[in-house]
Amino acid sequence: MKSKPRIAVFAGSTATAMNSAALVTSNKAREKYGLPPRTNADGSPLRFDSIRAQRLAAPVTVYVEQFSAHPLERDVAELYAPPDGYLDARGVFRHERQGPDDKPVYEVTLLPEDGVYMLPYMARQADGRAWEDDTTDRGSSTWRQPNYPDGARLFEEIDRLGVTDYGINNLLSSEADFDFYRASPSAGYTKGLSAAKRTDVGQGDIPIEQRGVDFFAYRPHHLGTNPYLATLARLTNVVQRAMSSGNYAGGIWLEGSPSVEETTYWLSILIDTSVPIIGNAAQRAHGSVSADGDRNIIDSVNYIVSRIWAGPDGRDEVGGVMIQDEQIFAARDVQKSDARPGGYVATGGHGGIVGSMGDPGPPVLTFKPVTRHTYMSEVNMNRLPDCVKGVNRVGDTIHAVDVQIRDAAGDLVATAIPSVTMLKTARYIGQGLEVDAASAETHGEVDIVARIEKNLREFPLAGFVAEGTSPYGGMTESVTAALTIAARSGMAVVRTGRGNVGGFTPARGRDVTIAGSNLTATKARLLLMACLMRYGAPPPARDPHNPTSDEVAAIQAKIAEYQAVFDTH
Repeated sequence: MKSKPRIAVFAGSTATAMNSAALVTSNKAREKYGLPPRTNADGSPLRFDSIRAQRLAAPVTVYVEQFSAHPLERDVAELYAPPDGYLDARGVFRHERQGPDDKPVYEVTLLPEDGVYMLPYMARQADGRAWEDDTTDRGSSTWRQPNYPDGARLFEEIDRLGVTDYGINNLLSSEADFDFYRASPSAGYTKGLSAAKRTDVGQGDIPIEQRGVDFFAYRPHHLGTNPYLATLARLTNVVQRAMSSGNYAGGIWLEGSPSVEETTYWLSILIDTSVPIIGNAAQRAHGSVSADGDRNIIDSVNYIVSRIWAGPDGRDEVGGVMIQDEQIFAARDVQKSDARPGGYVATGGHGGIVGSMGDPGPPVLTFKPVTRHTYMSEVNMNRLPDCVKGVNRVGDTIHAVDVQIRDAAGDLVATAIPSVTMLKTARYIGQGLEVDAASAETHGEVDIVARIEKNLREFPLAGFVAEGTSPYGGMTESVTAALTIAARSGMAVVRTGRGNVGGFTPARGRDVTIAGSNLTATKARLLLMACLMRYGAPPPARDPHNPTSDEVAAIQAKIAEYQAVFDTH
């Protein structure tokens, strides 16, 4: 029997695809324990009870009414084999019909090892009340986690309960085997977990985990948490180690729909791998009506297995992609535009959708990006140095300092991730006509000046992305003056067009800034962070307000290294 490919599945922060519907106490439980039933909004009884995917504790024999799977099964009854037997009015099963009102049934024994079944949810709160939401009371700080801690249960439920138009189940396990990683998960073990119960790749017991430190929840919304710079280093190390193992035909990254576009692009330029990395998100919770995340994951598996991404040498020619709603987006160009299925668009004005998942039929590529990625990237993990030069202010002088990027094991150091600030311009915000670098603060750019000072104190690798006029990346005179000070102070500055820019930001002669190509500001920020770790900070001028010609030339020479990457990645 031919062995199946193996795929790594990474749990990311606030992952909507791993966000299950709230577990609401069923009316069967409410009736059993004397609780008020759940009703429609007008007070009328619910037509059906709440059911959720759960496991049987012991085998049970059930009788399934013949011809109950579809209204028209009975219309072609002659095509069917006889039932297993009949139930009389008292519910007694016999193999032969005893009377005209006996009900034909199939007899089936359900086993715990069969997998989850959709059953009434019988759980209640500790004080006996019914569960109505994820929290004990709306707005409460006492909560249950709706997200899964890794992808194991999600993939099991898709395999068990998902079905195609043609009646096929096991849509994931029939194509590949999977390993699950908790890179920056959406849920955690607040009381720890023994090694024997782990469903993810890892050694030993999982210690007690803390929300906002070890995992980053999406719901309840008032308790949601977001990851930080050190988390980016952590998840990058997890993905690189896994994808460097040679065990996987591809990797799937699961994250919240507003931010998955950023991490997928980051992985596409940082991870040194020759197989695909795919980002997936969902606009609707797993288990809800039209849950799109399940289908996106299935499509990602099919994309990896299809190998349409492979070149003649077997290596990935497409790079990181996002697969959403049967479209294949280049990670560099995808952007969320709306919170609905179909709510992703291609940015940059020059393509971005590289193919379709082909329903029915195999996936199809329409073109392959020419930008560099993964194993071809100039800023991938294996091209990052162990140490680069950053900048730091001591007294009135800006000094070059060493910044460790990777440790002895080759992992990113948590403090290595640069701090890059994004700015946005608009008309009618300038404060005056005559503006130069020395007067930037007095013309309203106190925020930029303050950020420069903070960077010089705390972030030896830092920069700015200025989202200016489209596509030129032009800012107001005072902002330009302030950013010129930043560029002369050892901070890299990138100019991009505004919003979903459709053209390419041009380079400027004798400038000390980087032209951001047709990248959005969010993608340019990530590429700048990677460049800072690859090449280090631009050399600072002794007096940023009055640099020498040699100092400007040195800054421009360093910026040229950045520009080459922005032109090709």
